[in-house]
Amino acid sequence: MPAALKMPEPELIDHAGLDSAVYLRIYLIGLKIFVPIALLAWSILVPVNWTSDGLQLAKLRNVTSSDIDKLSISNIERGSERFWTHLVMAYAFTFWTCFVLMKEYEKVASMRLSFLQSEQRRPDQFTVLVRNVPSDPDESISESVEHYFLVNHPDHYLTHQVVYNANDLADLVEKKRSTQNWLDYYQLKYTRNQDQRPRIKTGFLGLWGEKVDAIDHYVAEIEKLNDQIMEERKKVKKDDKSVMPAAFVSFKTRWGAAVCAQTQQSRNPTEWLTEWAPEAREVFWSNLAIPYVSLTVRRLIMHVAFFFLTFFFMIPIAFVQSLASIEGIEKSASFLKPIIEKDLVKSVIQGFLPGIVLKLFIIFLPSILMVMSKFEGFVSLSSLERRAAFRYYIFNLVNVFLGSIITGSAFEQLDSFLKQSANQIPRTVGVAIPIKATFFITYIMVDGWAGVAGEILRLKPLIFFHVKNFFLVKTEKDREEAMNPGQINFHATEPRIQLYFLLGLVYAPVTPVLLPFIIIFFALAYLVFRHQIINVYNQEYESAGRFWPDVHGRIISALIISQVLLLGLMSTKGAAQSTPFLIALPVLTFFFHRFCKGRYEPAFLRHPLQEAMIKDTLEQAREPNFNLKPYLKKAYIHPVFKDDEYEDVRSEVSGYYLGDTDDECVTVPTKRQSRITTPAASHASGGSMRSPS
Repeated sequence: MPAALKMPEPELIDHAGLDSAVYLRIYLIGLKIFVPIALLAWSILVPVNWTSDGLQLAKLRNVTSSDIDKLSISNIERGSERFWTHLVMAYAFTFWTCFVLMKEYEKVASMRLSFLQSEQRRPDQFTVLVRNVPSDPDESISESVEHYFLVNHPDHYLTHQVVYNANDLADLVEKKRSTQNWLDYYQLKYTRNQDQRPRIKTGFLGLWGEKVDAIDHYVAEIEKLNDQIMEERKKVKKDDKSVMPAAFVSFKTRWGAAVCAQTQQSRNPTEWLTEWAPEAREVFWSNLAIPYVSLTVRRLIMHVAFFFLTFFFMIPIAFVQSLASIEGIEKSASFLKPIIEKDLVKSVIQGFLPGIVLKLFIIFLPSILMVMSKFEGFVSLSSLERRAAFRYYIFNLVNVFLGSIITGSAFEQLDSFLKQSANQIPRTVGVAIPIKATFFITYIMVDGWAGVAGEILRLKPLIFFHVKNFFLVKTEKDREEAMNPGQINFHATEPRIQLYFLLGLVYAPVTPVLLPFIIIFFALAYLVFRHQIINVYNQEYESAGRFWPDVHGRIISALIISQVLLLGLMSTKGAAQSTPFLIALPVLTFFFHRFCKGRYEPAFLRHPLQEAMIKDTLEQAREPNFNLKPYLKKAYIHPVFKDDEYEDVRSEVSGYYLGDTDDECVTVPTKRQSRITTPAASHASGGSMRSPS
C-alpha cells in the first residue's frame, strides 16, 4: 500500500491508463471539497447549532430527537437570527465547491489533450463509424461507402470495413468454444485415468438419454459445429441482407478523420451519420447489427421501463425505512414491544439493519441497468457504462436519498400529520428531514466503509471464484478466467461515490456531523482503489477520461439539490429575512455549470484539428514510408471472421491488429502483460506484485 501511494501520477497513467488516473481523482476531489467545508462547518455552524435550544422549545412533541440533532439546524429556534450564519455558510460552501470543480475540470481536460497527443498510433485515431448509410438499388453498401468517400473526401479516404450482422455466427462460435472446453476436460480426465474412458448421457443437462463415449461425442459435435460455422460465414458474406447500413471508414490522416467525424456529411441530417469509432477492443459488436431507425424506439422503451423500475422500488424502500423507527413500529404493532425493547435487538434494528437491507435490495441493480443499456443499442463499452452509471445515479437519488427522507419522515410523523392543520405539515417535515442524518451515517458505514474494506479483502470476487471453481471450472483455462480480476466497474462504483457527494453537500449546512464520516470514506477509498488499480485490476479499454463531464455534471446537480432543499427547510423555520437570499444560489450554480460546459467539455467531445495536424506532421517526419493501409485494413473486422479462436463472450475485440507490408496482423500488447500481475517493474513499487485475490 505505501509503495502504491508513492507512484507519481504520470507513471500511474503510463501503467494503468488515463481512465484509471481520472477515476482516482474523483476521490481526491471529494477530499478537496469536504475537508475545508468540514473545518469551516465544525468551527462555525456546530457551535451555533449546539448553543441554541430550539428542540426544547419546539411545540412538535411527536418529533423524536437525539444528541446528534442538537448539532444540526433542527436545534435553531424558529425565526432566529442565527439562520444568517447558515446562509453565509451556504454561499461559502457553494463558492468553494465551484472553485474546486473548475480547477479539476481544467486539469482533467488538459490531461486528456496531453494524453491523446502523446499516444502512439492507434486505429481509432484514423477511423470513423458511419451509420445510416442510404440504400442504393444499383450499389451494395460497401460500394456506396467507397464511392461516397472517394467523392467527398478524395484526399483523405483510405479504406473501409462494412458491418455484418454476425450474431448467429457469434452464437455458433461461442457454442464451439464451450464444446471444445468440455472436450478438453474429458481428455484431461482420461489422461489421469486411462483404465476407463469417460461416458456421458446425451439428454438434457446430462441427466438422461443414451450413454455415449464423452470424447467421441464432443469430437463429433465440434466437427458438426465447424461445418455449421463455415456455412454461416459464407452465408453472412454473400447475403446482402447480412450487411448493415454501417461501416468503419479509415483515413490517411488524423486530420481527415477529425473533419469527417465532427461535421455533417449530407444535406439530409439523418443520413451518413458519423462519429469517432470506439477503441477496437471496446466495440460491442452485437449492437452494431441493430438497425439505426429502431434505436429511438428501443430507448423510449427503456426510459419507460426505468421509470417504473425506479418508482415501484419505493415500496420496499418505504418498508426498509419503517425499520428505522422503533417507536413507530411499537405504536402500530404493540405485540412486538417485548422483543424490540431488548437493548441488543433495538440497537441492531435501528443502527444497521435498515442500511444492510437497503444494500441487499440494490446489489443486483447495476447488472440490470447494464442489460437495459445494451438493449438501447450503444456500440461501445464506455458508452454502455456511462448510460448505466447515469441511471444508477438517478435511482440512488430518487430511492436511496429522497425515498429515505420522504418515506422515513412520513412514517415517523404520520400521527402528527393526521392530527394537525395543513399549514403545520411543512414545518413538521422541515424539522424531521435533518433527523434522517442518523440513518445516512449508518448507511455510510455499512455501504461505504464496509464496501472499502470488502474491496481490499476482495471478498465478493473470492466467493465468486470458489463458486465458479466448484460448479463451472473444468480446465486450467476456466480457472484462469475465473481468477481474472477484471476492471473497475465504473457503472457500479461511480454512482455510489456521487451519492456521498450528494449527502455531504446536502447535510453540510444542515447537520455537519455527517461530514467526518464522508471524509473518512473518501480517504480510505482513495488509498484502497489506488492500490487495486496499480496491482490488481486490468483496464479493458481506454476512453481517455471521457466520463469526466458526467462526473462534473452530477456533482453540480447535487450542489443545486442541496441548495433547493436548504431553501425549503429554512422556509419552514420562519427565517423570512434570510431565506430569499438563497434563491440566487441555484441560479449562480447553473450559470457556472453552463460556463464549464462551454469552456471545458469540447475537449471531451471533439478533437482539435490543430492537434491532429501537429501529430500527423510529426509522424510523417519520423516515418515517411510507413504503410498505413495494411495497418488499418483489419483493425475493425468482426472477431468471428478471424482465424483465431473467438474468446470473448461479450463480442468485443481483445486487441488491435497491425498490418505490415504483407497484410499480416499482429496483436498490439496492452499495458498489462498478465492478468494477475502488474505489467512491468514500477519505479515506486519495485516490481510486479501478485494480486491478493
